[in-house]
Amino acid sequence: MTVGPVRDTARVMSEPDRVGASQEAAAASPPDDRPRCGWATGSAPDYLVYHDEEWGVPLRGIAAMFERISLEAFQSGLSWLTILRKRPAFRSAFAGFDPAVVARYDEDDVVRLLGDRGIVRNRRKIEATLHNARAVLDLDVPLDELVWSFAPDPTGRTRPATPADVPAVSPESTAMAKELKRRGLRFVGPTTCYALMQAVGIVDDHVLGCWRAR
Repeated sequence: MTVGPVRDTARVMSEPDRVGASQEAAAASPPDDRPRCGWATGSAPDYLVYHDEEWGVPLRGIAAMFERISLEAFQSGLSWLTILRKRPAFRSAFAGFDPAVVARYDEDDVVRLLGDRGIVRNRRKIEATLHNARAVLDLDVPLDELVWSFAPDPTGRTRPATPADVPAVSPESTAMAKELKRRGLRFVGPTTCYALMQAVGIVDDHVLGCWRAR
């Protein structure tokens, strides 16, 4: 996820769209009085639910991980909120992100997807998703296991105290990006991979004071 509109260039931290540049608090209290990471406070309800129920929760499963990688790619240059709101349409358009099904999509499917107003209609991203599905099928290890193999040693991590302490990349995300690219996947830069690590619970970047911090 991203604090700005552009992936891998303007991003400073790896989290959803920042509510405002002046927001300095590590966590704040929404109407239910539970303190949360600053980006989830005062945000759209979609962000609130995503923060509370998904972001940082360990995710397993090939289709689930393929979905997350695909949506991170589609988010490039857009807000994560846009992707969240389009996610049901994405799931419908891409057969629940079953890589075995998506890998069989052809040019007719690309044309169909380009005409689907429910998703992000970007040919490069659509074609990359089809390409990545085929790359996933060629892996000699399940996709989720491959992604999780880059989990850092938790004893060497310190919980971020403020949003400014949240990194945009890490040695592990850089290594993951290199390996995924070597295996043929596209739209998997180090910053995107760190966002993936945050989203699927490989790293826990809920800030100090957030009720989700564990």
